[in-house]
Amino acid sequence: MDILIFSFISISLLLVLIILIKSLMNAKHEIRDLDHRVRSQSVMSGLNFEQWVPLSAEYPYDPRQFRFLGNPIDGIQFEDDKVIFIEFKYGKSKLSSRQIHIKELIERGNVEFKEIRSSRDLT
Repeated sequence: MDILIFSFISISLLLVLIILIKSLMNAKHEIRDLDHRVRSQSVMSGLNFEQWVPLSAEYPYDPRQFRFLGNPIDGIQFEDDKVIFIEFKYGKSKLSSRQIHIKELIERGNVEFKEIRSSRDLT
């Protein structure tokens, strides 16, 4: 009789363990999915934010002189005495490695103006 009770308890505990493991795996999948959705929403909010910043009261330049690029930097501000490369950031976001590289090139003066003419009539 004791062996029967022991077997029943062992099988019951094994079933409970299997159910808990399955629940844990489902929870991990849901957490991963939720994390992906939150990150995607943050990116979309940031992209939306970037397009409206030049129209906000806190933007320090004439928004009519701003040209939106989007990638790899958000845009270029054309002032009478200078051209400014602008990257808007939202919350705790940081410059990407490519944006850092572009910033360093600009700070070192590695910026050029090129006029490219076509010999063909494009009309």
